[in-house]
Amino acid sequence: MIVSKRNLILSAVWLGLTSTLIQAADKPNVLLILVDDLKPTIRAFGDAVAITPNLDRLARTGVRFESAYCNQAVCMASRYNLMLGSRSTSTGFYNFGTEFRTVYPDAVTLPQHFMNNGYVAHSVGKVYHIGHGNTNDDASWSVPHHPDKVIDYVLPESNHRELTREEGLFTNMGARDETGELRPRGAAWEAADVLDEAYADGRTAATAVDRLQWLKRNENKPFFLAVGFVRPHLPFSAPKKYWDSYDRANLPMPVYEKPPEGAPDFAGKEDGEIAAFTPIPRTNGTPFESDLTQKLIHGYYASVTYMDAQLGKVLDALEETGFADNTIVVLWGDHGFHLGDHGVWTKHTNYEQAVRIPVIIRTPDRRNAGKNAIQLTETVDIYPTLASLAGLPAPQTSQPIDGLDLSPVLSTPGKTIRDYAYHTFNRGNRNGRAIRSARYRLIEWLPFGKSATEAIYELYDFQEDPLETRNIADSDPAALAQMKALLAREPAAVPQVKKNR
Repeated sequence: MIVSKRNLILSAVWLGLTSTLIQAADKPNVLLILVDDLKPTIRAFGDAVAITPNLDRLARTGVRFESAYCNQAVCMASRYNLMLGSRSTSTGFYNFGTEFRTVYPDAVTLPQHFMNNGYVAHSVGKVYHIGHGNTNDDASWSVPHHPDKVIDYVLPESNHRELTREEGLFTNMGARDETGELRPRGAAWEAADVLDEAYADGRTAATAVDRLQWLKRNENKPFFLAVGFVRPHLPFSAPKKYWDSYDRANLPMPVYEKPPEGAPDFAGKEDGEIAAFTPIPRTNGTPFESDLTQKLIHGYYASVTYMDAQLGKVLDALEETGFADNTIVVLWGDHGFHLGDHGVWTKHTNYEQAVRIPVIIRTPDRRNAGKNAIQLTETVDIYPTLASLAGLPAPQTSQPIDGLDLSPVLSTPGKTIRDYAYHTFNRGNRNGRAIRSARYRLIEWLPFGKSATEAIYELYDFQEDPLETRNIADSDPAALAQMKALLAREPAAVPQVKKNR
């Protein structure tokens, strides 16, 4: 039998393609759930008030990381930390209006790394932060990203059908109108008697369900699907039934509403994001009246429960399509949220309520389902962990990969591979590098480029003072020295990248 050279070549190509498809079929899918402004307000994480049956369901079938922390408590930077695997202090991306590809044009993002290894990557909802001068990264996705609103109203009285200040920022049209005047404030909450799909998260869930069904019918490659929910980000817009599921009188109120004793004046926050909404008064750090505080906390919990219901639809679709048995599921909150503690609202601080986040990882074999990992975890750990779980090689990329592979922790939830978590936040020209150990948090405030002799420190002992009421940097020199030695392991912070023009 004579076999032509052309047939040999075609056979080799076919065998190579078949081998690639078999390898791809063996790869697990990835479902990455991103939730905006979600602190661990979750029943499975110990919040006895939260109504979160679907988050609890995921926690029962996965591993909870209850000591997880964002690397920076602001949306844009935190999402860059996730997608690049890089800390802000390594890249200089701290604030809005900076695009990572201006510095790292050849960066390989988390979904890109999967695409480079035979995956298709899709995204719906809020994944990258779009707004405030930032845009999506098209190179991260196999098909165009499917966005939806962050600032979302259905009732005319909430925004009087005008573009509000926050809507202007999130659409990159600016907080001021064409005359230079500040746009009007929108409502801080809304509880319309509507279907779930009237608000963005309901539409995002429906799109994610459609996308899973489409992938089932049409795709022969493994997928990386990112689904971004926006609630409980302000405004607290959620259907009325989710507000009605709570008795406002039973919701937890803030216990300590002052700045920490002995903390530097610049370390906290006054007004900020919360004051961009009506009827929020400017109080310059003075606590709100109790009725307003209670209403806002009610809105936050209602928004969490609304988001939880949308998560449930996506998890149901994962089961119904048959993907659940071969899909890694990761749930991640981009940062925490102050609810009046320290007299502060939203995020943008280095304190516990702003930086502690929920992370849940479920592997297809449901290894150690329902267990809590004690490992101190950072956002940047998710990139190398997912790559490892999927059997991918380490990425060859220009940006620094600062995270650790947590797959050994998933195998042994009591295992520790790092003895602190690292985060940062800026106040003006001061960079606030911080580390959180099992017992302490140290914050070092230091102007960029200055000697450590000029640093100002905050130190908090969570064993004795879990609410961070007193800075003990001056009164406990032994603990201060111990934590400074840990911080000294980390390189100096890279200055901020210049904003886009």
